[in-house]
Amino acid sequence: MKDRQEQIAQVIVTAQQMHEIEKRIFTAGMPVVALMEKVAGLIARRVQDIYPLSCQQENKGKASSSPSLRLASLRLPPSHVGILVGPGHNGGDALVVARELYFRGYEVLIYCPFSKLKELTSQHLQYSKSLGLPCYDSIEPLQDCDLLIDGLFGFGLERTLTDPIATAINQLNEWHKPIISIDLPSGLHTDTGEVLGTAVRATHTFCLGLWKLGLLQDEALDYIGKAELIDFDFPLADIQAVLENSPSTKRITKTTALSTLPLPRPPVTHKYKEGHLLLICGSRRYSGGAILTGLGARASGVGMLSIAVPESLKSIMVAQLPEALIIGCPETESGAIAQLQLPPKTDLSSFSAIACGPGLTRDASPILQEVLDSTSPLLLDADGLNILAEMRNFQTLQKRQEVTVLTPHAGEFKRLFPDIPDANHHRVKATREAAAQSGAVVLLKGARTVIANSQGTVWINPESTPALGRGGSGDVLTGLIGGLLAQASSKKISVEEIVATGAWWHSQAAILAAQERTELGVDAHTLTNYLSAVLASTLGNFPA
Repeated sequence: MKDRQEQIAQVIVTAQQMHEIEKRIFTAGMPVVALMEKVAGLIARRVQDIYPLSCQQENKGKASSSPSLRLASLRLPPSHVGILVGPGHNGGDALVVARELYFRGYEVLIYCPFSKLKELTSQHLQYSKSLGLPCYDSIEPLQDCDLLIDGLFGFGLERTLTDPIATAINQLNEWHKPIISIDLPSGLHTDTGEVLGTAVRATHTFCLGLWKLGLLQDEALDYIGKAELIDFDFPLADIQAVLENSPSTKRITKTTALSTLPLPRPPVTHKYKEGHLLLICGSRRYSGGAILTGLGARASGVGMLSIAVPESLKSIMVAQLPEALIIGCPETESGAIAQLQLPPKTDLSSFSAIACGPGLTRDASPILQEVLDSTSPLLLDADGLNILAEMRNFQTLQKRQEVTVLTPHAGEFKRLFPDIPDANHHRVKATREAAAQSGAVVLLKGARTVIANSQGTVWINPESTPALGRGGSGDVLTGLIGGLLAQASSKKISVEEIVATGAWWHSQAAILAAQERTELGVDAHTLTNYLSAVLASTLGNFPA
């Protein structure tokens, strides 16, 4: 059972894929009405969990002088629920939820502005009216409700919303009341998360059956609130049958991330068996980039860490990272690395992985071709990406014997891949195209980081925090993933899985830090201190 739940938690579908999965289930004999009843029952229970009836309502007509009962009544919300009903089966789901909540003691009001409904939805509306539930074609009567449940539009919406629905949605958003959206907030595009004119700003979104791609897009995050999956036991065989011929798109989960953390180590080992990472970073102007990248790498648990910096930074780096081998290199007049000067009997092939870029400046451009010609796994970030963009040549990447990882933010992505349009609006598609073009594993940073390999497999990190929106956070990620790549070089773990794990670990550390320090209290240096803390905390609560 747990294995099934984990597989379902990873699956992400488009609207078309969801249609095909449902079609297979209905063709096999599952009645639509039975599925609707099951789904709505699960939703109603979750609504009651989150917004329980007040004790006053549950004990209506019962006299009580109990102080604890009176206090509970004050703490818990009242029971008036407004149900927003659309013309399709999403509206039918909402009406069954309305009925279930009514039977459980809630005061229910219905808003249905549509005259033409699907047959099953129409039947549920007729039954709701027979129970005496008031139904309105304007939104105003719901203004005094304590909770709204949005069942206007489900997955598959593609047209821009117009009046009177658009005006009604804008109006209810202005009320600032708790809103639970069924499947996804009405007005969001299922695949891109784009706002189609206007959209419901939900406080909770109950995604039905399988995660919809649009809920994991940056554009949707202002609208979905707290999202959770309502699993109603889609057969895995039907899901796999629909998805098997499509490029895989997966959510990074706690289980998948921890499957590579800590990276497996034998009882007898030593530092060089646990990976040797070379960082090439920093300049006189940007010494902090080298420090933060080094601290991120240290937290990864890599066995040996070497850091190549301009000679003028060597003493600073030794003070910050005494366990690392600091390699002072000749520098330009501007304080950038002029050339690599590795220790005797050492060349770039000596390292398990190389990470290059943070704080480097573009004056260090000759270094990039040297590392591209190396035979070690390579991660490029920051100025490593900017120099690569100026080269305008991905043939070198495609010819590399070992994997290359690119970790751009949106601006760097645009410079690297100017012919891939709309990366901000179609992040999954853009990242997949970039990986195919470059032959690299591409990590596109964002509120929902996207990772793709050249075969089209995509991972999306479903959790993050605005606390990461500060200078230096990306440098920490570079060091962390670089350290993981170095450790994984001798182990049978795919590079995209390692990169996905690094992205998850990085965001979880920020989430923990934000909880303890507030989002404003999470600078990049503080973030490095939480990398070990979050892993210890997570592993401590994770079954062996």
